Amino acid sequence: MKYRLTWMLLLSAFVISQASAQEKKPLGLDEAINLGIANSKQLKSSQAKIEEATAALKEAVEKKLPNASVSGSYLRINSPNIDLKTKSNSSGGGTSESPKVNQALYGMLNVSLPIYAGGKISYGIESAKYLEQATKLDAEDDKDEVIQNTIEAFANLFKANTAVILVKENLLQSQQRVKDFENLVKNGLMARNDLLKAQLQESNTELSLVDAENNLQLANVNMNLMLGLPVNTQLALDTNGIAKKDDTRVLPDFLQQALSSRKDAEALDLRKKAAQSGVKSVKADIYPSLQLTGGYITVDIPKFLTVTNAVNLGVGVSYNIGSLWKTKSKVQQAEAKVKQLAITEEMMGDNITLQVNKGYFNLISSRKKIEVNAKAFELATENYRIIKNKFDNNLATATDLLDADTALLQAKLAYTLSRADAFVAYHKLLQTSGILASDLKK
Repeated sequence: MKYRLTWMLLLSAFVISQASAQEKKPLGLDEAINLGIANSKQLKSSQAKIEEATAALKEAVEKKLPNASVSGSYLRINSPNIDLKTKSNSSGGGTSESPKVNQALYGMLNVSLPIYAGGKISYGIESAKYLEQATKLDAEDDKDEVIQNTIEAFANLFKANTAVILVKENLLQSQQRVKDFENLVKNGLMARNDLLKAQLQESNTELSLVDAENNLQLANVNMNLMLGLPVNTQLALDTNGIAKKDDTRVLPDFLQQALSSRKDAEALDLRKKAAQSGVKSVKADIYPSLQLTGGYITVDIPKFLTVTNAVNLGVGVSYNIGSLWKTKSKVQQAEAKVKQLAITEEMMGDNITLQVNKGYFNLISSRKKIEVNAKAFELATENYRIIKNKFDNNLATATDLLDADTALLQAKLAYTLSRADAFVAYHKLLQTSGILASDLKK
């Protein structure tokens, strides 16, 4: 009795744990998008790139600040021969003893402040600013991509779940049909061959259910990974967000939006401007640089020399004469980079036009498919009703009934899934037009 009670408790615990493990988390589209943005590794990487670009800008600005260096040495030396060529030493008739020097100590502080460098510093700052802004735009473009990926994953999970529901319903009907056919065969009212056909359809439906449930689990895992949720979390979708959006804009409107709103195009334009600043920076090498300099020197050679409070202040000019014949190739390289970016910009413009056209026509096609599939679903439903009525009155064969049932299931799936495809196609068009994030906020 004791062991029996123990097994009952263990079984109860297992059932409770299984029930809690299968508890589903409600998930709406807005929440999915917010979780996708918050947990996206791609966006975290983009943020790190922004921090890198910001640090590079700070480094460029810091080149305007003064440079300072401190150096000092303690030297242990031998007994050198020191002969001071001074008037006091050469005019007297006697001789003076040379100082005994065996060590020396000195220290120097040098400070320089760049005043003019041919514009190299200012052009460097300008280029770094453009690159920082471009990196931020890249992050916004990545955010749109994350949102679109989340929407597609949400729609895929909805489609997989719908397929499981519809196939399960069809399997129940197939199982009931097999039972009905078995009774008809027992009563001699149906040939066994028709029963075998119904059983075969039931088996095929079971196989379809296995595939559908497998697809559902994979879609569920993919969604959890994107949202940063535990992998085994079972999601219950709130599909109120999946509906046709009323939008009266036509193709020219989306093209105009894309030309003015695409973040990747803006980022490329900024990189071209940064490259143009790079050309100016390279050309600045042919100009001299001017610096304000200052320093402090102290020297201590025991029994020989002591120098303190030796402060200096002045202006330094430097000019690299070699830049006159070495700069031309560097300028050519920088200008070639500008040309490459200009050509890439033109290619991107063509790609944007193509992407928007493709997205728009895909949306039109998807919405047309909804209408066609809705009509097909209506016809399949009516066809099944007629064939079922004929079969019940011995006016149609079992094959006709099974074919009508299969056609009805396919029509249901096609109609339901086409709505999800149109929803995805609409948001893909918004993404290619560069207005996905802004339109979702409305």
